[in-house]
Amino acid sequence: MRPRRSTEAHSTGRLAELVCSNSFKSDRLPSAPAILKAELRRFGSLVLDVGDRSAVPAGSALAVDRDLFARGITARIEKEPLIEVVRDEASRLPDSGETIVATGPLTSAPLAETLGSITGAGRLYFYDAISPVVSDDSISSPPLFAASRYGKGGAGDYLNVPLDEKTYLRFVDSILAAELYPVHEFEESLFFDGCLPIEEIARRGRNTLAFGPMKPVGLIDPRTGKMPHAVIQLRRENREGTAWNLVGCQSRMRRGEQERIFRTLPGLEKAEFLRYGSLHRNTYLCSPALLEDDLTLKQAPHIRIAGQITGVEGYLESTTVGLVAGIAASRRLAGLPPLRWPDETAVGALLRHLRESDAATFQPTNIHFGLFPRLSGKKRRKRERNEAIHARAAARLESFLSETAARR
Repeated sequence: MRPRRSTEAHSTGRLAELVCSNSFKSDRLPSAPAILKAELRRFGSLVLDVGDRSAVPAGSALAVDRDLFARGITARIEKEPLIEVVRDEASRLPDSGETIVATGPLTSAPLAETLGSITGAGRLYFYDAISPVVSDDSISSPPLFAASRYGKGGAGDYLNVPLDEKTYLRFVDSILAAELYPVHEFEESLFFDGCLPIEEIARRGRNTLAFGPMKPVGLIDPRTGKMPHAVIQLRRENREGTAWNLVGCQSRMRRGEQERIFRTLPGLEKAEFLRYGSLHRNTYLCSPALLEDDLTLKQAPHIRIAGQITGVEGYLESTTVGLVAGIAASRRLAGLPPLRWPDETAVGALLRHLRESDAATFQPTNIHFGLFPRLSGKKRRKRERNEAIHARAAARLESFLSETAARR
């Protein structure tokens, strides 16, 4: 719709204008973002092609010149004879015909209302408040102990970090002194009581967290037989239990501050952060409840959802779901069967997040090793584990491509 109608964050009418970071993250294997980029390059991704052509020095990361990147994407799209670019706002969705909705985190109000009417109340979100996620083999038990409040639910559903009063107050003081990422003016309204950043809660009083997301009620530390002064609960992020979400710790502290402060907690001294906390404007769907495996809406099968609005976080993650949606739509139009992307690949791992996450606790995520299926065999060191995941992903992608070609 730009430039006829702009958004709160964009300043030009060019396609693929980057409004936050200019980084596409690490390009060094075997990092999770690098594995995803390798797969996208394998498919001839337009975004990666233009990104590589507009790269700027950024160490081991792929970062781009924002202006060159947006100009390059826009030029390629506008020169494509099979694409008609319409500079207008879409306020409603068609009743029939293959349709892909990829409106991103700044979906305009009329179209968001249309999506909300299709998906139902409570399934379309307008904020993105995310807690950090850490890997299971980087946390220590004890002192962490497995328990649900009052013994409800499975014993292994939550891991608990018990804090005595001194440790708790030191943690709160660290949060209050931490350096924060700034927010845009239009994001200030996102600070509502149901999903406040942890630092905003701490500002209301040093004991507010202990009576809020860190309340210890219903939990007994087996080492002492007593209820701790405060508790941080870690919830499984996936079925395998390779990744754990720090419940109630959504934050806009800078990444280095999150690492430093959360690693002062008992059992988290060596925590490996798979995802950092964040808070920003984001429109996204509860994909596990609303989308079929091929990204079509269950309530409207002619509409396919793609990009960041599906509940992935990041430029390349959004690009990945767009690529998958495009392939799925073209296969249906050609009368070909849908694809089932292997979970072992980065693409498949992202899709599994959209498909199998708990709908009640679903949050957007970027690509990280906690999304990949657990490796079989002995427990590996971090570097060895990541290399094995990369090797498995590369091999599985090639076999998947061979199998797909044979079935056509």
